Amino acid sequence: MNTSNKSTLSLVQFDQKDILGLIELSESVGWDYDEPEISTVMSAGKVFGHKNAQGNIVSSAAIIPYETQMASIGMVIVNKEYRGLGLGKEATQQCIDSLTRDISIMLISTEDGRPLYERMGFITVDRVQKYICDTYSPSNKTNTTVTIGNFHASHFSEIVKLDEAAFGDKRSNFLKHRINQSEQCVVVKDKNESMIGFGLSILGPINLIIGPVVAPDAQIASIILDKLAVGHRGKLRIDIPSGHEAFMKALEQCGFVNVSNPPIMMLHSTNMPQRNNELFGIAAQVFG
Repeated sequence: MNTSNKSTLSLVQFDQKDILGLIELSESVGWDYDEPEISTVMSAGKVFGHKNAQGNIVSSAAIIPYETQMASIGMVIVNKEYRGLGLGKEATQQCIDSLTRDISIMLISTEDGRPLYERMGFITVDRVQKYICDTYSPSNKTNTTVTIGNFHASHFSEIVKLDEAAFGDKRSNFLKHRINQSEQCVVVKDKNESMIGFGLSILGPINLIIGPVVAPDAQIASIILDKLAVGHRGKLRIDIPSGHEAFMKALEQCGFVNVSNPPIMMLHSTNMPQRNNELFGIAAQVFG
């Protein structure tokens, strides 16, 4: 623990000029936030944290409010030299205090962070399954009743509707920025040309992140995954909500390995938001 006086630390809201410092903080704990990812977080929400007397960022926490009843907290990081001072709790509390108490707040915790969040009133309501793949083997699943193609601006309103039903809250502002950030965005239509699913891929410094993936069933989710993953040379990552055992089995046949199952925790609610079981891959843990 850093022995410097805590009074020399200031709790602030970060902006675009702080992105490099936030990347350095992320790298110091082995996380892989990059400039596009942090820019999306800032565009969709707010990032708070501490700076020391030299102006260096030593902690962070992000809050992403959605449009009806929910928000997500993530990017909770404390520099190893400053742990034990309560900085993570202070930054997280600042996120909570930026919202009214009628908003349910979700976060996906590390196991180490779970006791802190429990002391702050969060309760565990579910888990997410983190899958990593070094070399992807296509599933080659087909469905002659659907077509899959690339995103066009005219698709946006339908994507927002599908995502709202699958995720449990409307998040059009986040999706606008996430699609702009994406390496690829694809949509699936049925034989009547109605949109029934979509998926995004985000190229990070370590992994190609797949998500969100919204689909009516595991077969369509696998078709979306193939479209996003085939041809990528490098690691892939997808985080899957519970209840999708058939899709997880298909992932493992494609080369994915389940590496962890971190807890999903809620504040101001005792349950997950109402969902239609069509969210097969989350956007990222910071976005819930």
